[in-house]
Amino acid sequence: MNQIDLKQRHAVVTGAAQGIGFSIARRLVASGASVSLWDRDETLLKAAEKELRKQGTVSTEVVDVSSADNVEAAAKATAQKHGGIDILVANAGIAGPNHKTWEYPIDAWKQIIDINLTGVFLCCRAIVPYMLQQNYGRIVNVASIAGKEGNANASAYSASKAGVIAFTKSLGKETADKNIAVNCITPAAARTRIFDQLSQEHIDFMLSRIPRGRFLEVDEVSAMIAWLVSEENSFTTGAVFDLSGGRATY
Repeated sequence: MNQIDLKQRHAVVTGAAQGIGFSIARRLVASGASVSLWDRDETLLKAAEKELRKQGTVSTEVVDVSSADNVEAAAKATAQKHGGIDILVANAGIAGPNHKTWEYPIDAWKQIIDINLTGVFLCCRAIVPYMLQQNYGRIVNVASIAGKEGNANASAYSASKAGVIAFTKSLGKETADKNIAVNCITPAAARTRIFDQLSQEHIDFMLSRIPRGRFLEVDEVSAMIAWLVSEENSFTTGAVFDLSGGRATY
């Protein structure tokens, strides 16, 4: 493992209690950062905290990223605890059910947009002011290859992740002169608990589209993010980094 230097940096990782988020938090701790784990599942959050405290400094906040009040309160508490926030990885998200667009449940559509897109906006809205105060910050928003291509029977998820890509580009332009880098990644599917929300037919479809012939490993995501949130990433902002195993054509 390459050693990225994140010493003296404090990071917030959303959806950090399991899967990709936990892997990201573990990698950032291994790189020397202190990390605040944000998740809405308190039980899983406590287990993640217990595990990561063996490696470094972590704290937790129970947060529903779709709630502006929740996010604002968590950002304030985190900044007070750690003296500021240098890094945000907005990872929290859900897949939602698989349906044709004209049959898609409206409540499910709204929930996916609220968590996957509005949640990213709310976290950035709450945390960017702390970065502006110190003229430094690194943000990575977790989008998806579905946001580039649009997956059949997953219109809500695809639309939410396309929104994350466009949002990242907008925020990157707004903060480009403030030594704040804002980028996003577009991973292909990784075999995590999010698969529990998907039909086997949809899982098989996703695998068939990946030229490497396998699903993404969560540690491959965290390896890319570790560099993106480092001080070495001093020029790239508003960009989209592909992790699709060769699936993406642009």
